[in-house]
Amino acid sequence: MLAERACVTNTGAVLLGNSVACDAFDANRPLRVVTHAHADHLLGLRKSIKQCEKVLMTPATRDLAAIVNPAFKLKNDNVCALAYGQAFKYTDDETVTLIKADHIMGASQVLVENTCGNRVVYTGDFKLEDTPVIDCDTLIVEATYGTPSCRRNFDVDIYELLVSMIERRLRGGTVYVFGFYGKLQEVMQLLREAYVQVPFVMPNLVYEVSKVCGNYGMNLGSLTLDTSNEGQELLNNNLPCIAFYHTNARFKIGLKNTRISVSGWEFQNPCRQISEREYLVALSDHSDFDNLIEYVKRSKAKQIITDNYRSSHGRVLAHEITKRLGIPAMAQPLGKGQTTLA
Repeated sequence: MLAERACVTNTGAVLLGNSVACDAFDANRPLRVVTHAHADHLLGLRKSIKQCEKVLMTPATRDLAAIVNPAFKLKNDNVCALAYGQAFKYTDDETVTLIKADHIMGASQVLVENTCGNRVVYTGDFKLEDTPVIDCDTLIVEATYGTPSCRRNFDVDIYELLVSMIERRLRGGTVYVFGFYGKLQEVMQLLREAYVQVPFVMPNLVYEVSKVCGNYGMNLGSLTLDTSNEGQELLNNNLPCIAFYHTNARFKIGLKNTRISVSGWEFQNPCRQISEREYLVALSDHSDFDNLIEYVKRSKAKQIITDNYRSSHGRVLAHEITKRLGIPAMAQPLGKGQTTLA
């Protein structure tokens, strides 16, 4: 069966073909692929660098991963940075290709194909809008928003709403924006493209991630460290600027100012006020349920595996794929009570 050439293990490794483990270490696979530089896709990377023959990722993912965790030894000879579309032939029988995924800078899908013409694909995390759909035989698809309740049917341009909201509130001084790495830089670029020219202030890690994104073509403009004299003056005097912080800092930074959290987990409203000065804006870097179904449909895959390790919705998505599209689908790792294709 084609599904035997692909699975998701109990430790989160996405196995493709005979040689490849994606996004977690697997002792039996000589190749490790990192789809992007978020923590749940960097599992066991130090062990992979020590033990795998090759560790593959895009150049941007390599540079971002080095910022996120300096302990990764990404200058080792076995770490190979692949451009999108560049085929890596491991054996005479198996070739690995990284293909763009619209998620964060450097994110990729993974295609493994053999000389018999079998094609196995792992989407990694993605938004459908700018992600090419890959024809394949077996597909492993992310399931972050893999339940029918996770639909964004807003009749609103979220980007325009966010820009307008920030511009209005800048009249009252500093606006704080909270989100994950990658999404923060997406907001920065959105604002620069809308000609918002106030200073962008941020802590060192956000600054370093932003510099890497700028090096790979994102338009982020001038950036200011919050520890610099200029940054301190702007923040201490509540001057018009935008301060960007990781979402983990939202309960301790900028408590007296307008605070905007960008999150894909909001499905009821495009913008919701969650406290006196804080708002939640439904900006996501993942596909919603309808777009996950659409990707599967367009991939022409004969069998589907949903990633049930990184999401609690893998089983639901597998069931919905089979029900709606008539394609055999299974959530992996297998949850309690699930032993066959859905």
